[in-house]
Amino acid sequence: MAVEKPALQTFFRQLYFGHSTKARAFRYVLLTFDLITIGYFIVSSVLDPNRVHHELDYAIAAVLTLDYLARLIASMSTTRYLFNFTSFADVVVIVSLIAPAFLENFGFLRVVRMLRLMRSYHLLKELREASGWFRRNEEILQSALNLVVFIFVVTAIVFVVEDDRNENINTYLDALYFTVTTLTTTGYGDITMTDSVGRFMTVLIMIFGVALFLRLVQTIFRPAKAQVSCPDCGLSRHDTDAVHCKHCGRLLNIPTEGVWD
Repeated sequence: MAVEKPALQTFFRQLYFGHSTKARAFRYVLLTFDLITIGYFIVSSVLDPNRVHHELDYAIAAVLTLDYLARLIASMSTTRYLFNFTSFADVVVIVSLIAPAFLENFGFLRVVRMLRLMRSYHLLKELREASGWFRRNEEILQSALNLVVFIFVVTAIVFVVEDDRNENINTYLDALYFTVTTLTTTGYGDITMTDSVGRFMTVLIMIFGVALFLRLVQTIFRPAKAQVSCPDCGLSRHDTDAVHCKHCGRLLNIPTEGVWD
């Protein structure tokens, strides 16, 4: 007897969004799988860009397909899930893995999943409860993660577009080198865009990418602040050891854990 969709939906919703030990363990395993998969995409593109055997790619595609279908069933709105950007990125990755001769390079867009999983309310709540170190450094970790994802996604686009156009970009590492030198405005000049599409893409990276890159780097390296709103002036960011509000002088009571975990 076939299991009705409502029963499946309840099961998958409890698994992906539930608070049980089994649900939390499942999401941590899923996160670990995502990180390993991202590493595999990056390393394999550098060490073996023209690989012939794709058995591991097909196995990953099968797991991602099952995960995609399970999330689809668990979603409250099928239409909203299908047109969600991260869901679309998953479809692109799955297609790229089962059709490597045509879309192999698009597998790097798998990096987008890491951002979605780390921004999940349930996962963030679990990490806050489980680790005092995470609570103290959450903003820095979020910015570092966003920076890494941003660099890898831009690099993937550069690699996909220029792999067959630019003789200087033959591997993912070449594309990563060009992306970082462009974002940091270093521009050594040993790798340059020789076609109109590549030059237009470089202009977009410099206009939009550099500003975002600098903003994320600034967030990572600025001193840690406590998120406590001042009752008088409303200033929400204070030094972690502040006694008074630097804006209005109001006596503050910033909660501290007292000891390191």
